[in-house]
Amino acid sequence: MRIGLLTEGGYPYVSGDAMLWCDRLVRGLGQHEFDVYALSRSERQEDEGWVPLPPQVGRVRTAPLWTAEDHGTGYGRRARRRFQEAYGDLAASLCAGPADVAGRPEEASATEADRFANALYGLAELAREEGGLVGALRSESAVRALERACRAPGASQAAREAGVPDLLGVAAHLERALRPLSLDWYEDDGLGSVDLCHAASGGAAALPGLLARHFHGVPLLVTEYGVRLRTHYLAAPESTGSAPAVRALVAAFHGRLTAEIYRRAERVTSGNAHARRWQERCGADRAKLRTVHPGMDAAPFAEVGEAPENADPDTLVWVGRIEPAKDLVSLLHAFAEVRKEEPTTRLRIIGAPVGPEGAAYLAHCGALAAQLFPDEAAGPHAVGDNPVSFEEIGGPETPTPAEAYASGAVTVLSSVVEGFPISLVEAMLCARATVSTDVGAVVEVIGGTGLVVPPRNPRALAKACVALLRDPERRARLGAAARARALELFTAEQNIAAFHGLYLEIVARCPVRRVVLDGAGELLPFAVPAEARVAGRWTAPTGVPGLSPASAVSSVPSVPSVPSVPSVPSVRPVSAVAPVSEVSPVSAVSPVSAVKGMR
Repeated sequence: MRIGLLTEGGYPYVSGDAMLWCDRLVRGLGQHEFDVYALSRSERQEDEGWVPLPPQVGRVRTAPLWTAEDHGTGYGRRARRRFQEAYGDLAASLCAGPADVAGRPEEASATEADRFANALYGLAELAREEGGLVGALRSESAVRALERACRAPGASQAAREAGVPDLLGVAAHLERALRPLSLDWYEDDGLGSVDLCHAASGGAAALPGLLARHFHGVPLLVTEYGVRLRTHYLAAPESTGSAPAVRALVAAFHGRLTAEIYRRAERVTSGNAHARRWQERCGADRAKLRTVHPGMDAAPFAEVGEAPENADPDTLVWVGRIEPAKDLVSLLHAFAEVRKEEPTTRLRIIGAPVGPEGAAYLAHCGALAAQLFPDEAAGPHAVGDNPVSFEEIGGPETPTPAEAYASGAVTVLSSVVEGFPISLVEAMLCARATVSTDVGAVVEVIGGTGLVVPPRNPRALAKACVALLRDPERRARLGAAARARALELFTAEQNIAAFHGLYLEIVARCPVRRVVLDGAGELLPFAVPAEARVAGRWTAPTGVPGLSPASAVSSVPSVPSVPSVPSVPSVRPVSAVAPVSEVSPVSAVSPVSAVKGMR
C-alpha cells in the first residue's frame, strides 16, 4: 500500500524529533511505498539536509513552518466574506465561555467542537480555491474577528479581558498554526493518492492528515510518543508570554484541534500507558487507542547483555542527558548515604549537558560532588581520587553506550520528570539490575524487573542501591529478567510489526473509495478488487474490459461479471486517473503496482 508519512521537525531531516524511529519504520516496511510530507521548524534544519532515504520512499515534499510567504493575491468580495465567516466561527469557538445549552454542558461542548471543525474545514476549502490564507490571516479583518468574538455575549472571562496587544499575539499564533492549510499537498496526485496517512505526532503534523481525510476520505493514523497538547500546556507560559488572555485562547485552539484530530483519526497510538491516559483526558476515544512501545535496536547491547558477570560489582552507573529534570542533586545526596554503608562504591555519571541550562546544572553538580566527597588519598604521597566521575560517551573508557552500562553492576535513574525512559531500556538490554524513581512510564517499562522508589527521596534511593550492591545473586536474577522483558516488548522488530498490523487493519476497515474509468470514460466496476491487497498473484475479474485473466490463477475465486454499472453516490470522482486499458496484464505485475496503475 501507499503510506503518506507526515512529520513535523523530524524525518527526513538529519536533526529533529522522531527521526530515528521514522527511519526504522520506513526501512522495516519495505513491502510498502512511502511518500514523506515534512514540515521543517527552522532554516538551520533545512540546511543540515536529509538522512539517506531507502528505495521505498517514493517522494518527499517539504514546507517550512518557520516562515510563510504572502504572494499578495487579493481576495474578491465573496472570498473575503467567506473568510470572515469561517474565521469568525473559529474565533467564537475559542472564546466560548462555560455557558451550556439548555443546562446540558455536554451538548454545548459538542456544539462548539462542531463549530470549530466546520470553521477549520471552511478555511481549508477557501485556501485550496484561492491559493492560500497567509495574507488573510495577517489582515486587520482577522484581528477584528477575534475582537468581536471576545466581546460577544457568553465569552469567557479571559477572552473578555483581552486587550489589543493580546489580540495581536493570538492572531499571530493562529497564523503560524494554520500555515499547513495553505499548502498544495491536498490534490489528487498528492495526499489524495495515498491509502493511509500516518502522522508521526499530533498538532501541525496531523493537520495535513485531517485535510486529506476531509477532501479525499484518506484514513488517518496518529502516533504520539509525547502528547503534544500536554507539551503545549507545560510550555505555555514561556511560549506565549505572561498574558492570561493569550494563554487561554491559544490553549483553547490547541485543545480544539487535538480533539478534532482524535475524533477523525481511525487509530491513535501512544508509546506507553502514561501517554495513553493523557490522550484519554484530552478527548481521545478509548476504543481508538493502541499502545505501541518505542522500538530500539538491541544488537549494540547484545554482547554486554550476554555477559553480565563482567560488570564491576562496586560501581553505580547513571546514563542520560544532563539537565535539571534528571535530578542529579538527589542522586549525589543518595550516593553519600551509600558510601556510609559501602565505602568502596563508585558512581559514574555519563552524559552530555543539554543547552546552556544543562551546562550550568553540570557545573553545579560537579561543585556539589567535590563538596560531598573530598578527594581521598590512600597515603600521604598518593593523589586523591573523587568517587564520583563525570564523563561523556565517546571517551576512551566509554566509547559506546553499551560500554557505559557494562562498567557498573547497577544502573540508576533519578528523574523527577520522564516520558519513556530510553536509558532504562538500554540498561535492561544489557541485563543490568536497575534502581529507578517512579515517574512517567518507568513502572510500565520495568514491570517488576527492577527496584522503584519515590522521586526526590535520596534516602530511599540509597537504600535500594545498597540492597542490590550487597546481593549479587539478586542482581543477576533481576538483570536476566529485565533483558528478557526488553527483548520481548521494546525492540524495533516488535514496533514495526505492530504498525504493519495497524496499517492492514485500518485499510481493510476504511479503504479509500476511488472511481476508475475505462478508456471511454465510463465507470469500471470492480476495477480494484479486494484481491489487489493480497500479496502474491491473484485472478483478475472476469467480464471487465481491459483486463485479461491471469494465466496462473490463485486460490481466490474470480469476481463474476456485472451487466450493469451500479451508481456510486458516496465516491468523489478522481479526475487524474489512468485508464485501465493502459495497465499491463495483472499476471505480470505485483498487487501494489497494479493498484497504482489503476489510479
